[in-house]
Amino acid sequence: MLKYHKQIRNGETVISLEGELDTLASQTLETKLDSLLDGAENVTVDMEKLEYLTSAGLRILMRMDNIMLGKGSLKIVHVREEIMEIFEVTGFVELLNIG
Repeated sequence: MLKYHKQIRNGETVISLEGELDTLASQTLETKLDSLLDGAENVTVDMEKLEYLTSAGLRILMRMDNIMLGKGSLKIVHVREEIMEIFEVTGFVELLNIG
């Protein structure tokens, strides 16, 4: 199960993810992307509490990055070691701004 929370901090949109970003959760999150990113120029995705990520979750992150391309920036922070390994194996570490 995925929980997400959106906050605005000093003009930056922070989206915190908690739980599992699997196929079902990705479908749900995808329907919310427009409202989560509406009006945002700089977005940070905080993955400190994200425990699991599937290829569907990777697709959602790429979609978020594509949405932000003409608007501002997307940064992913606090990535757990297990999820960082997924980013590295899939090459997403070179496609996304992970810091």
